[in-house]
Amino acid sequence: MIISIKNIKRIFNENAIIIAIALISVLIHFFVNAFTAYGIFRDELYYIACSNHLAFGYVDQPPLSALILFFNNFFLGDSLFAMRVLPALANAGIIILTGLMAKEFGGSKFSILLAAVSAITVPVYQSICNFYSMNCFDLLFWAACFYLLIRIIKTDKQKLWIAFGIDVGLGFQNKLSILFFCFGIYIGLLFTAQRKFYANKWFWYGNIIAALLFIPNIIWQIANNYPTLEFIHNATVLKNAPVSFIGFLNGQVMLINPVNILIWLPGLLYLFLNKEFKQYKVFAIGYILIFLLFVFQNGKPYYLSPYYPVLIAVGSIAIEKLTIKKYLSWLKPTLLFFLIVGGLLSLPIALPILPPETFVKYSDALGIENSGEERDSPSKLGQHFADMFGWKELADSTTKVYNTLKPEEKKHCAIFAQNYGQAGAIDYFGVKLGLPNAISAHNNYWLWGPSNWDGSVLIVIGGDEQDYKTYFKEYYKAGIIDHPYSRSFERNLPIWVCKGMKVTMKRVWQRLKHFI
Repeated sequence: MIISIKNIKRIFNENAIIIAIALISVLIHFFVNAFTAYGIFRDELYYIACSNHLAFGYVDQPPLSALILFFNNFFLGDSLFAMRVLPALANAGIIILTGLMAKEFGGSKFSILLAAVSAITVPVYQSICNFYSMNCFDLLFWAACFYLLIRIIKTDKQKLWIAFGIDVGLGFQNKLSILFFCFGIYIGLLFTAQRKFYANKWFWYGNIIAALLFIPNIIWQIANNYPTLEFIHNATVLKNAPVSFIGFLNGQVMLINPVNILIWLPGLLYLFLNKEFKQYKVFAIGYILIFLLFVFQNGKPYYLSPYYPVLIAVGSIAIEKLTIKKYLSWLKPTLLFFLIVGGLLSLPIALPILPPETFVKYSDALGIENSGEERDSPSKLGQHFADMFGWKELADSTTKVYNTLKPEEKKHCAIFAQNYGQAGAIDYFGVKLGLPNAISAHNNYWLWGPSNWDGSVLIVIGGDEQDYKTYFKEYYKAGIIDHPYSRSFERNLPIWVCKGMKVTMKRVWQRLKHFI
């Protein structure tokens, strides 16, 4: 097959557009993380702790993200910037895959450019990919699944189901939410001509590979009495704030960038109505199914965010078709302009760019309510940014109390934290401060247990004074932790010193379990 110079230039120019926009995204994240005045994120502290306790599973997540972080920290270190290199690259990967999807759908340079610009201006992607968590990789695994499925439908290369199965299997080992992708797409296939895939051996080979890749975590779940099921139930019932249908729908508009509705909504309609895209209708059906499932399950609005790259890619084609008419050609630069403006306006909401007080004034000016997606009282910074404050101060305050102990007491002292953020902060900052590792009953810290603590001396962060009166011979308040920008339940926390536990920790550990 002979490829002309003209075709090579076209392919190079199209890919250069995608890569250039992805590179801009990487540079934005690198700049923000190099100069941010905000601190480490709550969940990052927990991921570091998990990476120091490698296993085939954890109470609230499969093992892949902890394993990746282990190698990341081994080669790059555990500085804030180093931990956020891979999330920045994940965001670039999402942009690249969105552009490539538009290309696979037959898009021109404009539609590829539009798709890539639309992807870089999605605030929830910028936000999720600004810190280390399984969520940034989850976005990437979903996008790769969409791309591979497009290739399978377009080229009829059934062996690509092997790559698809590997992607799904690794996605399962990263975050269980890819199960929702499978729910929407696999049921959606039954309502289209692509139901033929169910009769293809390569489809089943791919699914068998996905299942085999996930088996280690299933074995871990069985061995540990299915802790993730308990965690999911508790989080749904006790932790996640209720979301109405309108609230969930509004979340899709705001999280994806209000201007982007002019891209992804035409994409969704195009999949249903355009005969040329009839073979790709499964993506529209899948979206509706997953949307309704999340509404029914009281899911957080951002749960659906991994679905939008494919809708953006189709929408860019729909806009391109619309602007072929000369009297509508003005829409091209106009739409790109408003996308960029919308992206720039949302950037300080998605990334820790503005000083806290300036951020509050900015979000108020835009009419954005900084309420959280969980049931605690809202912080003026909102849940996301509030979780970046107070951790170093917590470790410093605990160190002051620890240093008031006698040398012999220090040898037998443990530090008990109420949640994995507090425990992770003690473990992360405490290395240089000379603190013992934290113990906690929250999520996987409970499985790691109270270590070899003998019950002599315990420093406790927060909690109920009545418990200390019940379980210890002696206790007193020795300090306080506070930061004006922290979450409400991390404000004005007393630090207790408790001595002489009346019963063994082993006897009460089961009752302390807190999976949420």
